[in-house]
Amino acid sequence: MKTVTFRNGVTVPALGMGTWNVGDTRAQRHNEIESLRAGLEAGLRVIDTAEMYGSGRSEALVGEAVADCRDDVFLVSKVLPSNASYEGTLKACQRSLRYLGVERLDLYLLHWVGGEPLDETIRAFEALKQDGLIGAWGVSNFDVDDMEEVHALSEHCVANQILYSLEHRGVEFDLLPYDRQEGVVTMAYSPLGQGGALLRHPALAQVAARHETSLGPATAAQIALAFVLNRDNVLAIPKAGQVEHVRLNLAAQEIVLQVEDLAVLERAFPAPRRKLSLAMI
Repeated sequence: MKTVTFRNGVTVPALGMGTWNVGDTRAQRHNEIESLRAGLEAGLRVIDTAEMYGSGRSEALVGEAVADCRDDVFLVSKVLPSNASYEGTLKACQRSLRYLGVERLDLYLLHWVGGEPLDETIRAFEALKQDGLIGAWGVSNFDVDDMEEVHALSEHCVANQILYSLEHRGVEFDLLPYDRQEGVVTMAYSPLGQGGALLRHPALAQVAARHETSLGPATAAQIALAFVLNRDNVLAIPKAGQVEHVRLNLAAQEIVLQVEDLAVLERAFPAPRRKLSLAMI
């Protein structure tokens, strides 16, 4: 299993589990908990959530899923920019810990660039770390200029969570190399795209037809995920809503994309040749 290492020395698998929209539907609750449990039992460690996801419903579901195995999990949550003043960040973290039913987050992120002074948010992050309530902190949806502002204030940012997939490759021009150079792990959300359009692209089917996994013929989704996992310093966090999807995601780690595969994907989804605005959803 490929891994990434944060600048604080913590190493985790490069494949994690996201929980956007998880916990929103009572009928799916059992399946969603079972999916997270299946991933953990298979060796995944990172579970990503946020206070915004269902106004705490996602965090509460994650808390239930990890209640008896907390030490095996690398828990990530995020503070909303509107809550990211110094005092607001402290309160938001405590609220997330209550929803999760844990005493500590392994990683706490600012969800996106907001109106509160960044130095206040960072000061709160450092206070939370000093008090043992978080292990490390980072940001989300920050472009290069935003990251430069972070680094002017502190050298302790360990992660930047961004939208990254075959259909959103703009970050390869500057942000991915910048974060790698600065020792910041890139967390890739929605690596399989949104709405299914990416997975219906014929280029993915063409590449998938060349590969097998332990679960059978490769799927378009596995090729999309394998492309992201192929990047150094990138931690992919596809949604973990169904056990079967988690198993397919795990099997995607077996796929080694060859030169001819990458050429097909490059023609269909060209790498950026200039600076692009940071995409986010």
